[in-house]
Amino acid sequence: MSNWYSESSPLERRTFWASFGGWALDALDVQMFSLAIPALIAAFGISKADAGLLGSVTLFFGAFGGWFGGALGDRFGRVKALQITVATFALATFACAFAMTYTQLVVLKAIQGLGFGAEWACGAVLMAEIIRPEHRGKALGSVQSAWAVGWGAAVLLSALVFTYAPVDIGWRLLFALGLLPALLIIFIRRGLKEPPRAVAAEATPFFATLSGIFHRDVLRSTLIGGLFGIGAHGGYAALTTFLPTYLREVRHLSVLGSSGYLAVIIVAFFCGCVTSGIISDRIGRRANVAFFATACIVTVLIYIFAPLTDGQMLVLGFPLGFFSAGIPASMAALFSELYPAGVRGTGVGFCYNFGRIVSAAFPFLVGFLSDRIGLGPAIGIDAAFAYSLVLIAVLLLPETRGKVFEQTAATRA
Repeated sequence: MSNWYSESSPLERRTFWASFGGWALDALDVQMFSLAIPALIAAFGISKADAGLLGSVTLFFGAFGGWFGGALGDRFGRVKALQITVATFALATFACAFAMTYTQLVVLKAIQGLGFGAEWACGAVLMAEIIRPEHRGKALGSVQSAWAVGWGAAVLLSALVFTYAPVDIGWRLLFALGLLPALLIIFIRRGLKEPPRAVAAEATPFFATLSGIFHRDVLRSTLIGGLFGIGAHGGYAALTTFLPTYLREVRHLSVLGSSGYLAVIIVAFFCGCVTSGIISDRIGRRANVAFFATACIVTVLIYIFAPLTDGQMLVLGFPLGFFSAGIPASMAALFSELYPAGVRGTGVGFCYNFGRIVSAAFPFLVGFLSDRIGLGPAIGIDAAFAYSLVLIAVLLLPETRGKVFEQTAATRA
């Protein structure tokens, strides 16, 4: 990682940190929800299925946010779109702290989804266009590792808040902290530069940009990329949305204990993202994803179904987090390399986020099945099925490692 970073230009480094910070703060906002599920169930008197629906709504609207956010980046510029999307998800998360009814929370989570779905698409394509091809996988894998940073911060904040604040107030304090990402907009505004390709696309009508990914030249990539997104997001959503609840209610761990288990998985997720980026640049996108998808299936089934002791679960938590990181860490580079400049942001946003439309059903399905077969089996079956879709999709996509984008040199200043 240090080699590519030391070779980077000042613009590449500023872009990296802006994208890294945006994704970390995005994760902070989103992951606070899964950690607050028990408190929300008590506060609003809802079922696990209702709580899962909140997560599903966020994912569903995140899909549309990614598609439209990517198109906004193609049409009006990556940096402008990035500022708008960061502000959207930060303000929506902050507003969740003041929700008085379950319906209000559903609406606010939907708005939050629009923002965080769009933010990833804008930041990922901006990075892909600025970073040189030989380092694209490593750089974008490192950016994806920022999710672990934000996730870890959410775990620490939740442990602190729920230790010192009453439960009915604690979840509101967590969501109020979601305003912090808005500070990143100042850095984005001052430090980044629009790639020339994004500026050149301004003459294209917005609807034409949205529909361009269904042109026959790129339709196959769009369809298979959408299947990839379903599997990647479905597996992640099935596994992580109810994982804190599983550790507390099934494994009977305290908040501090479950935070310790999550810490192992989060550190592993960070390491997995960085490692996946390095491997992706060395052996190619397809082989890298196939390896991590297969490992995810095996690890999830063992973690959920094997009769493990608490100590063994702690040990296995590292490969669980490590392998689950490899898939999302590879998506930005792979999807960016599938599309031409005029619809690159739209294509990346659609493929990454289309999966959220279908995968939005996974948290609800886990909650629904948990009442019939138990929470653990529900998580394991849904996650393994989802990761199998990733394996099928990547085998149908072309190898894109090392692809040179248009006017690449012009973006490094």
